[in-house]
Amino acid sequence: MERFELIVPCHFGLEAVMKREITDLGYEVSQAEDGRVTFLGDAEAICRANVFLRTTERVLLKVGSFRAETFEELFQGTKALPWEQYIPKDGKFWVAKASSIKSRLFSPSDIQSIMKKAMVERLKGAYGLTWFPEDGASYPLRVFIHKDIVTVAIDTSGESLHKRGYRTLTSKAPITETLAAALIILTPWKKDRILVDPFCGSGTFPIEAAMMAANMAPGMNREFLSESWKNLIPRKCWYEAMDEANDLVDTSVETDIQGYDIDGDVIRAARANAKAAGVDHLIHFQQRPVSELSHPKKYGFLITNPPYGERIEDKKNLPELYKVIGERFAALDSWSAYLITAYEDAERYIGRKADKNRKIYNGMMKTYFYQYLGPKPPRRNAGESVGNKA
Repeated sequence: MERFELIVPCHFGLEAVMKREITDLGYEVSQAEDGRVTFLGDAEAICRANVFLRTTERVLLKVGSFRAETFEELFQGTKALPWEQYIPKDGKFWVAKASSIKSRLFSPSDIQSIMKKAMVERLKGAYGLTWFPEDGASYPLRVFIHKDIVTVAIDTSGESLHKRGYRTLTSKAPITETLAAALIILTPWKKDRILVDPFCGSGTFPIEAAMMAANMAPGMNREFLSESWKNLIPRKCWYEAMDEANDLVDTSVETDIQGYDIDGDVIRAARANAKAAGVDHLIHFQQRPVSELSHPKKYGFLITNPPYGERIEDKKNLPELYKVIGERFAALDSWSAYLITAYEDAERYIGRKADKNRKIYNGMMKTYFYQYLGPKPPRRNAGESVGNKA
């Protein structure tokens, strides 16, 4: 089966998590750069990456790269790529997104129109046609230009992969599913450990954790654009990827995953989302303020995205809120806490400097992932979960 270069974008600062996911799937990473990881794989890899990867926004099929400092060089470089190997005669093709950093060519609309013309010219010669109906499968392009190097890829996913299919109801300022999954993977949390999100909103952290606990692939309940690419991906590759995902699911797993929020409507939305994801039986949601946060057992995890002023709370309320977070965390016995927030004074009001701090860009917003590391639990006998003993 033909091998491709596949590019998976991720949040800036989380490339190492993306690399680990790809390696765990059995593929070889060929390059990692800011916000993108490239690996080698066949048609089956396209299917499996879309179905199984938790932390990427989409899976891109790389067509090629070249240097371009002028629009003429962009045209000729695009025309030189073997488009007929990817796009059939009736394929619908366009540049869906073009981004440029530190490059001479920077106008997205000009880049899009010139590249489309170049592709048409190439395909005219390849197919002996003067006009293309474009009424078949879709092949949208994503183009990155960095320091005048143009990288051209076709989007295999369609809708962004953070759209798992379960989030029907949302609260304000939700954290994306892909970012939530990446942050959970960054922690030592495992399915037999306690997890509490005291600002759960629409339930993203608890739901993503429950899906991991049940070994449920994030792409099981959605469709992908490249399912219609009969010229590149045999249908059986999709069937096999979905069969593999279904075979791995274990919804009988026992968990202690809890989500709290002060807003009752938001908690009802979180319950509906968990039900849509098929993990409602693994999560306990409750309307409860952070001031009432408590748990009788040891060695649990707080993983949360508290308000930070830009979108929801008035900034003047933040010092008191983070002070309460610090007090309630301190009252928990031997717990760890992981908070993602853009609030610069979080550590000051929590009352303790984080053991680790990681800068992560959530979209264009700079945020901090504060990590307070609790003690490791004692070794236990097989079958005994951590936290069984108070």
